[in-house]
Amino acid sequence: MADSGGSAARVALVDVVASRRQGGRVRALLTPGSVGAVSGFMGHIELGPGEVVTEHYHPFSDKFLYVVEGSAVVRVNGEAVAVESDEALFITRGQRNRIENSGDGVLRAVFHVAPLAPRPELGHVDTEPVPEPGCVPPRVGG
Repeated sequence: MADSGGSAARVALVDVVASRRQGGRVRALLTPGSVGAVSGFMGHIELGPGEVVTEHYHPFSDKFLYVVEGSAVVRVNGEAVAVESDEALFITRGQRNRIENSGDGVLRAVFHVAPLAPRPELGHVDTEPVPEPGCVPPRVGG
């Protein structure tokens, strides 16, 4: 998966299996498990029209979200924040957040979560039922 020719490591989106556990397609790309990251992890979200990533929070980490394509409504502690293509949003650790595709086309966004939680299983807390509970969450740890 990772192509490391020294100090840089490359991961292709198509090589990472998407998790549908929280809705849409979430891929953890640059992670401790995939490239040995120690300060945080980066991933990609793809949502079809009307799809969501269910509400959750990160107790130890801040989230940086950048919308590459499409329109999103991100509910932060219940408050709707519109985020359009080429806009970014910062979500402070502990804030509940839910990402919704508010447009007619595909929403593609990149996120970064940092710093890492002490252990991967402590890094994410669901606050609403997930649409596919049997699916494996995105793999972050080793």
